[in-house]
Amino acid sequence: MGVFDKVEKGLENVVGNVFARAFKGDVQPVEITARLQRELDSEITLLSRDRTLVPNTFTIGLSQHDYDRLMPYSQTLNAEIGKQLMTYAAEKGYIFNGPITIDYQLDAALPIGRFTVDSNAVAGVVDAAAPARPSSRPATLVIEVNGVRHPLTPPGLIIGRGSEADLRINDPGVSRLHAQVKVVQTDSGVSVSVEDLGSTNGITVDGVRTRQAMLTQGSRIDIGSTHLTILSPVGDS
Repeated sequence: MGVFDKVEKGLENVVGNVFARAFKGDVQPVEITARLQRELDSEITLLSRDRTLVPNTFTIGLSQHDYDRLMPYSQTLNAEIGKQLMTYAAEKGYIFNGPITIDYQLDAALPIGRFTVDSNAVAGVVDAAAPARPSSRPATLVIEVNGVRHPLTPPGLIIGRGSEADLRINDPGVSRLHAQVKVVQTDSGVSVSVEDLGSTNGITVDGVRTRQAMLTQGSRIDIGSTHLTILSPVGDS
């Protein structure tokens, strides 16, 4: 039994023939699965000789007709497609940054039966509690990762993949203790800098590979395949 037959069989087992009839002549689940597998193959990032990173978040654009028909089944469909992508990635030796997510988006310009796919490798991020590092001062800057903002208060935080890090990033290109962002309160304001903690893949600040650098609003830090940006808190001008 081929992988696409497995998808169809799995979907039948979960939702029965009603599901198959609902999609007859429209965008088919097997077509989505096949397209996402091709997306993994075409959007690979080589981390090392035996480590290949692939996208884990997908946005599928659908016509109004297909969107209306697909959405009631999206949760069940995503569970089955996600399982097949995990199996496919394991067979190919691919690595995901984080959990697989599949979102559906209405695109009124698309005709019935056609769909688009946009993908990204998005790292799972955990902001670990740091009770040993209290600060009564409000954050004047934040560090944004994958759309989530984390306050920068003295003395700063450690970024890494390991459980010891204050800001944990589930990116195979990130070391267990990758970099330290130092925040120092001075008479003229807050001084923020970043220092590489001897990581395997190093850090890049504003496009320049470096061991350490001063950071200001708008500074961009790249570690592994993850991008971090220094910004003012929400509501500040």
